[in-house]
Amino acid sequence: MTTVDLNADIGESFGPWIMGQDGEVLKVVTSANIACGMHAGDPDVMARTIAMAGEANVGIGTHPGFADLQGFGRRRIQLPLETLQNLVAYQVAASVGVAKAQGRTVRHLKLHGAMANMAAEDTTMARAAYEAALRVAPNLIVMVLAGTAQEEAAKSMGVPRANEIFADRAYNDDATLVDRSLPGAMVHDPVEAGQRMARMVTQGAIITASGKALPTAIDTICLHGDGPEALAIARAVRAHLHEAGVGLRAFSGR
Repeated sequence: MTTVDLNADIGESFGPWIMGQDGEVLKVVTSANIACGMHAGDPDVMARTIAMAGEANVGIGTHPGFADLQGFGRRRIQLPLETLQNLVAYQVAASVGVAKAQGRTVRHLKLHGAMANMAAEDTTMARAAYEAALRVAPNLIVMVLAGTAQEEAAKSMGVPRANEIFADRAYNDDATLVDRSLPGAMVHDPVEAGQRMARMVTQGAIITASGKALPTAIDTICLHGDGPEALAIARAVRAHLHEAGVGLRAFSGR
């Protein structure tokens, strides 16, 4: 049976400000990417979310991004590679430390937002970010945007990786994500999201906005946790995968 992992970006609340429905999302997914306090989240939120993920038997991931709370980590910031590496290492260390204090383990790495999109276009940047994270936690599985420079970097490094596609984002023909500022970049309809994910997983290909099929290994599907329709999309994707005969299982790295 074909199997796939479902992941969600969570732990993005800040103080009394609540973002998403993390507790409900954790009932649907098999992996969680938990914010590290730079693009979203704070120490208390991180600790609570790691605890919830552990209790739900969901794989715990570190989710570093740019230091950009106001822009939610979605604004492109040009940094020297050394500064980028220090920023990533700082956040990964925070995740690993908070998890260790609870007797839990951070299993994987996923870059967030603009940092991820820039690394998807730049192998050197992707390698720098991954190297920094792995110096802190050498056993991390690196979650990569399938078919992009992120995947090339992980392959060249010989590190365990998981190829990711997005349930709620449209794709360009080079496997990068359509910029959020453009029409059609986001998929808001849960049924559409579920159907397209079942199609991509069963065909083993990313289907772009133009209809082009880009063959790729698919290990995990991202279900964003911050949108108003996030929970409905997560449930719809899970249901449509089940209908297509696709099982759910946490990734182990390839």
